[in-house]
Amino acid sequence: MSEFLHSTDRWLTGLVAMLVLMALSAFLSGSETALFFLSHDEIRTFRVGRPRERAAAALLADPDRALTGILFWNLVVNLLYFAVAIVVSERLLAADLRSAAAVLGFAALIALLLFGEVVPKVAAALFRRGIAPLVALPIIALVRLLDPALPFFRGLTQIARRAFLPHIHQEPYLSPQDLENAVNVSDLSAEMIRQEKQILHNILDLSDITAEEVMRPRGTYPTCRAPVRILDLAARMPAGDYVAVVREGTEDVESAIALGSISRISADHLAEGAEDVVHVPWCAKLGSVLTLMREQVASVASVVNEYGETIGMLTYDDILNTVLIPEPDRAARLLSRPPVLEVAPGCYHAEGITSLRHLSGRLGIEYDADADGLVTLAGLLQEKLEHLPAVGDECQWHGFRIRVIEVSKRGRLRAMLTRDQHAEEASA
Repeated sequence: MSEFLHSTDRWLTGLVAMLVLMALSAFLSGSETALFFLSHDEIRTFRVGRPRERAAAALLADPDRALTGILFWNLVVNLLYFAVAIVVSERLLAADLRSAAAVLGFAALIALLLFGEVVPKVAAALFRRGIAPLVALPIIALVRLLDPALPFFRGLTQIARRAFLPHIHQEPYLSPQDLENAVNVSDLSAEMIRQEKQILHNILDLSDITAEEVMRPRGTYPTCRAPVRILDLAARMPAGDYVAVVREGTEDVESAIALGSISRISADHLAEGAEDVVHVPWCAKLGSVLTLMREQVASVASVVNEYGETIGMLTYDDILNTVLIPEPDRAARLLSRPPVLEVAPGCYHAEGITSLRHLSGRLGIEYDADADGLVTLAGLLQEKLEHLPAVGDECQWHGFRIRVIEVSKRGRLRAMLTRDQHAEEASA
């Protein structure tokens, strides 16, 4: 023992270097866990938080790049750690301190696993919301140092995949309609209640429902131009808790403010808490929109037409409602009441913004979204009448007589639908 203590010139410098490298390894391991353990909602909150929180959210906007950088530098640090451990062990062996060299080699491995990996990862998982903002800026700097080499690594990965795994084939495609049929024919009544089965159908319908059917049409949500103040909202919380920030001189939405998640932004500078929106076409399927919003950690999508103009806004909560509500319809969210009411047997009052998908379900009509491309009852009336509907206008649709009973100055309407007895007798 005395010989070991008197030979500090052989191992002290190396031991200090190992401790520094172990601390770096712990930092990188903890950073990886803290960042990638953040939930989708936590990342959305960070996007409108303090500068360090925004930096963490920006880093996770490209998770593959961030993970590659962290793992690369962690691997470099660990290799250096073991290289230093080997050099120190050789010096101890040269001084005929074989027992000390053996203990050092074993202790170096255990210490790195315990204090460089396990403990930092557990602590980071438990306190990720506090640790992630602290490590964001250093990790961004390390990742940027690696950016010039990333194309080279991607090329190596592609070459290795083609060389060693050339026979990987894509799984057979199973269409959502096949899954829908499987749910219909399966005997789930003893294991699953009716609402759960309906949710399965709603999830599968995400591949059929377009963004236009679920979006909040332009005019149903408040829009402001920066700077946005609380006074601009007339001291009330808008429906959906979102305010759209539009580009100067246009009605195109460029960002959105989630009022429900703001706690530290000044009342006169609400735009500081605005988050960027993703832009999707009106014909995009909800499943694709949901995937895009999750990939970009966005909570709002701007729905645009073929001219690139914003025609509506779609929120993450709107999509969740479409999945979780047994009979989802955007009119119910906008009106805060059922859009279709049965006022008498076989007689219904329906709002013009009611989707034809929801209306068909209420009336027991088979709905085909690809038949005519129409989305709402108002659109159906305009197509049938070939002019803007007026009170008293009537038309036929799938055995129902539709009569316009109310029209507002802004073009909103209400119609009465009754079964057409003559059409039923003729078909019989």
